[in-house]
Amino acid sequence: MKKDPMKQTGKINYIELPCRDMAATKAFFNQVFGWGFVDYGPEYMAFANAGIDGGYFQSEQKALTEYGSALVVLYSAELEQSLADVKGAGGHILKEIFSFPGGRRFHFTDPSGNEYAV
Repeated sequence: MKKDPMKQTGKINYIELPCRDMAATKAFFNQVFGWGFVDYGPEYMAFANAGIDGGYFQSEQKALTEYGSALVVLYSAELEQSLADVKGAGGHILKEIFSFPGGRRFHFTDPSGNEYAV
């Protein structure tokens, strides 16, 4: 069996996030960022084409930095366009574009209330 060069001991391999609304979350990330999804029953879906493997599990919880959650940061070469796309798809903007020592970003929540940055 050939070893996958992307999978290395001690490296982040997969991320799982809570999801209140599977259909709305799937539609949002597909529309805004072009992610694909694979359903594994009614309470779990994996995402693809997102830069790292991961999935969403059905839960009423949400991942917010104010609760101590890690922040998932997505890359964009066109930050203003990404902000417009997130707004256009119904994302809630928590922090408009701001500068910090490493660059610029904004924070938003998805339809399930999870916080991300771009």
